[in-house]
Amino acid sequence: MLASIDKLIKILTLEAQQFKYTDRAIIGGLEKFLPTWITEATADKVPNDLLTGIKSAMEGYSSAPVEGRYAKVIDLVAVLKTAYPEDQKITKAETVFFTTKPQPQETVTEKKVEAEPRPYVPIQPAVVVPHRPSGPGLKAPITTIRGIGPELAKHYAALGVKTLGDLLYYFPRRYDDYSQLKPINRLQLGDELTIIATVQSMIATQIKGKNMTRVEVIVSDGTGFLRLLFFRYGADVARYMENQFKHGTQLVISGRVDMYLGRLQMRDPDFEPLEKIHLNTNGIIPVYPLTAGLSQTTLRKDIHELINFYGNKIFDFLPNDIKKSANLIDLSVALHQIHYPANQSLLKSARERLSFDEIFLMQLGVLQQKQNWQSGSAQCFSLPEDQLNALISQLPFTLTNAQKKVLGEVREDLNSAKPMNRLIQGDVGSGKTIIAVLAACIIAGADSQSALMAPTSILAEQHFHTLTKLTAAMAEESPLRPEEIRLLTGDTPKKEREELFRSLDDGTVKMLIGTHALIEDQVKFKNLQLVVIDEQHRFGVAQRAELRQKGNTPHLLVMTATPIPRSLALTLYGDLDLSIMDEMPVGRIPVETHILHPMERERAYQIISSQIQQGLQAFIIYPLIEKGEDDEAKAAVEDHDYLQREIFPNLKLGLLHGRMKADEKENVMRQFRDRQFDILVSTTVVEVGVDIPNATVMLIEGANHFGLAQLHQLRGRVGRGEHKSYCLLIPDNEDALQNERLEVMTETNDGFVLAEKDLQQRGPGDFIGSRQSGFAELRMASFTDIKTIEKARALAIDLYKKDPDLSNDENSMLQEKLGEFWQITTSDIS
Repeated sequence: MLASIDKLIKILTLEAQQFKYTDRAIIGGLEKFLPTWITEATADKVPNDLLTGIKSAMEGYSSAPVEGRYAKVIDLVAVLKTAYPEDQKITKAETVFFTTKPQPQETVTEKKVEAEPRPYVPIQPAVVVPHRPSGPGLKAPITTIRGIGPELAKHYAALGVKTLGDLLYYFPRRYDDYSQLKPINRLQLGDELTIIATVQSMIATQIKGKNMTRVEVIVSDGTGFLRLLFFRYGADVARYMENQFKHGTQLVISGRVDMYLGRLQMRDPDFEPLEKIHLNTNGIIPVYPLTAGLSQTTLRKDIHELINFYGNKIFDFLPNDIKKSANLIDLSVALHQIHYPANQSLLKSARERLSFDEIFLMQLGVLQQKQNWQSGSAQCFSLPEDQLNALISQLPFTLTNAQKKVLGEVREDLNSAKPMNRLIQGDVGSGKTIIAVLAACIIAGADSQSALMAPTSILAEQHFHTLTKLTAAMAEESPLRPEEIRLLTGDTPKKEREELFRSLDDGTVKMLIGTHALIEDQVKFKNLQLVVIDEQHRFGVAQRAELRQKGNTPHLLVMTATPIPRSLALTLYGDLDLSIMDEMPVGRIPVETHILHPMERERAYQIISSQIQQGLQAFIIYPLIEKGEDDEAKAAVEDHDYLQREIFPNLKLGLLHGRMKADEKENVMRQFRDRQFDILVSTTVVEVGVDIPNATVMLIEGANHFGLAQLHQLRGRVGRGEHKSYCLLIPDNEDALQNERLEVMTETNDGFVLAEKDLQQRGPGDFIGSRQSGFAELRMASFTDIKTIEKARALAIDLYKKDPDLSNDENSMLQEKLGEFWQITTSDIS
């Protein structure tokens, strides 16, 4: 039998057996493939009248219904039998076709995605089952899948994949698009595509001195020849490859076309037998994150097995009206298409559905948290207007209009009989702390207690000094006395702790400031009524919840100096009432920012020296502690020694970094604050909240390693006094893109503008830390996708108004899914 005829029969057999005449055995459909095949068949000397009969039989195949396609295949076989009446392969194929006659079948879907003739996807179309499947379902261990034993399961566990559900939601990190099909004579350098060809020859050559074999395979499709080149380690490579590339074997081959010595070739392409299911070639192929012991081939095979096994058992938790309103495809279709997309259109629809699911579940969760918290009652607190005004009049500064507005919102919350749940979002230096001080005074006026938790000992100590100073300034007018404010950190001595715990328990201490130490079991309040959390995104859910639970539905006030973009705030903090402080105190001089070439470092040193001669101080910030973490980046420890020895020999330089013990860091900051150091060489440990009014220069080395929001936080450490201040950014190199990004820092001092740009450029990592926001890690959604966020939020609010408990029958599966999505359902994310 001619090779071209043999190829056609194999493709038709695959179409019948695996794809039930759904036109997916070949990329783009059989009609699209036919011209390429005819070119090959002509070169193979297939008679013209036979080619005409084959073209006539297959005409309209892609647009025909399944039954019509089956009839066309039967017609085509009749044409082949007329030409080759004695050929056993044709007779065998005819038997296959007669035994695979399609039966009418209905597929339930909520939305049909229009697409051109659909390319190959190696799965059956799913039927959405309207009821919950029985059995262990997606919670079953992955060893349920055929071929996954204990050893392979260990490798999967390293990726966090332990159950069928974990594997089903283990999404590709990218895709190789091999959906383009060309004959060999039309290949061009750089093409990434698929060819269907026959092995002509194979040569395996051992490379001298190495346990490596070079394998060269020549394939042809009748229009030309192409070399495939492989390099493989191991002793039995030649024998293995000989079995893979036997002469006459027809393969589907996908890869990138490159050139060697003027000849086109594919180096290390993926390949599979034509008659087999194609998981690694012939379509849009998923590429997954891997670990040692797992290959792309293994992952694709196991996920394909899972989809075939469980595809028609996936229940869709979204109610039909939500799917219709959001214009979403069914969950089962989305999960099929995210792993093995039929085309780019369906891949886009799958991403939209799975992204929506995550944002929608997050929004429902924060709405429930807000409702759960506000459904309780809280004690009312207020101060008479004249007493509060007297307090404010004693302050050493005048409140801005933004501060007055936020103070009014806080007072209203405290007197509402509902627990306050408010986020104050203000730029560096906007004056958030005074709001916390005045709120604590209102609480203390009713003989109740407050707690303020900060992420670091340095910041907690600074808050302690600020609050004692401010309450002292308010003197007799203040219900909260300086001596009633205490500090608790991990370094507080045991004897002092014991005395502090007694004073806290009997109510003598009215405000406790500290770090994570505040949530220790020994810390017991007499009547905790206000919890203040500073830089709250740096705390985990459990820590925030534990502090709240030390009181009886206390009021909650959280603060952040990290301006959070609107889309992110809606998503992460939808359970909080938002107050924005977008006005700086009167007299605050903007920090002047410059980008310097690495060769201009001496200029930066001159600026620092000039400022120090005027009795002022400077920061020099590094992205790393020591060399070795990143060979290209400058590091604090080594450069501290160099700067002290070579650049500033007559000045005093301090060193601060995250590996130092808490008491060491506090001591260094205290010395810098007390002007015992002229320059502080540090990593980003100074990023949050540290207040040194005498510091006027912030030099940031390796500025390209930081996000804009982080650079803005660092810049906010200077310019806090009465002197003109400077921020000097020195990137590692002159990379145009990086320096263009940094240029934004010279154009604005508005943290909210920088935050939006940072979110666009770097994603949400700088805002939410590493999975500390209290919900399952997002696998598909992006916090930059404002359209999806706003759509999901609107639909979540609408659903919540109709059925806040999700108790209606149509929402029962959604309620269960919501519980699975949220890892800690009894706490909060505020």
